[in-house]
Amino acid sequence: MLLHHRLLPRLVILPSTHTSTSTLLRPSRLPRHLSLSPRFCALSHLAAPQTVDESDNEGAPHGDVQVKLALDRLFVPPGATVDAGDQEAVSARVLKGSNIVLGPYARGDAQVVNADFVKSSVRPDDCPRDGLPEFALVGRSNVGKSSLLNSIVRRKRLALTSKKPGKTQCINHFKVNDSWYLVDLPGYGYASAPQEARTNWDEFTRNYFLSRESLVSVFLLIDASIPAKKIDLDYASWLGQNKVPMTLVFTKCDKRKKKKNGGRRPEENVETFQGLIREYFEAAPPWIMTSSVTNQGRDEILLHMSQLRNYWLKH
Repeated sequence: MLLHHRLLPRLVILPSTHTSTSTLLRPSRLPRHLSLSPRFCALSHLAAPQTVDESDNEGAPHGDVQVKLALDRLFVPPGATVDAGDQEAVSARVLKGSNIVLGPYARGDAQVVNADFVKSSVRPDDCPRDGLPEFALVGRSNVGKSSLLNSIVRRKRLALTSKKPGKTQCINHFKVNDSWYLVDLPGYGYASAPQEARTNWDEFTRNYFLSRESLVSVFLLIDASIPAKKIDLDYASWLGQNKVPMTLVFTKCDKRKKKKNGGRRPEENVETFQGLIREYFEAAPPWIMTSSVTNQGRDEILLHMSQLRNYWLKH
């Protein structure tokens, strides 16, 4: 599968960690493989935002929280169209707890029938070479990558979890339904790891992103129970700068901290992160709220993966 068949929103070139965020570089012309039609760009052509969901979240049980969205902040996948005049129909097609519109490529193959560990690799060249589409999970150490992977495949211990951050140190491939992969990557930002180990993990993970032609999308995990971290913004910036397809996955959305105690609700942290990252993107990247405790977002992730995967396979 050629690189120009990867799916990604239209991006603004992002600054490196050594560049001021006020000096963004906007390319005058995107490379051919990044040129997408307007309907793929989260309806950025609409003149004014329109609210999709007006539900009140006060007192909502875990997993039932709805985030208010405007049409220009939706992710419209390839093959899908949206009629801005039919707001009710649009709302019905947005995956719950996300900004992702359900399109025609989301089919009956979204459910997990079987999942098996295949291999661990310390170099991208050692990864499976069968060309099957794959989705990589990456995030700050202790963000809940392994727990989310287990939730997605409905297996308690397919990916080993640990209370000690930094346990994942290899590129771990798990084959799903004998037809595609979930890939568990080393976490970043683990301060207690030796410097040499942190450098090695960072190097081979980023080499994997840049060289892996079967990569459909990176799922960047963000802890929604705490305020936005600079390291997460930097990582999202790097992915965007290098034109790596990305979906933001907000974890730990079951943790409901009370405002009166000084805490912020997960949906508030999600909104704040969106606000911080919005200036870097011409179109909203796809995002989903999840919880490995309540399994919130599990079906939505699988549907999103299905439509990306099926489009990738066809094109």
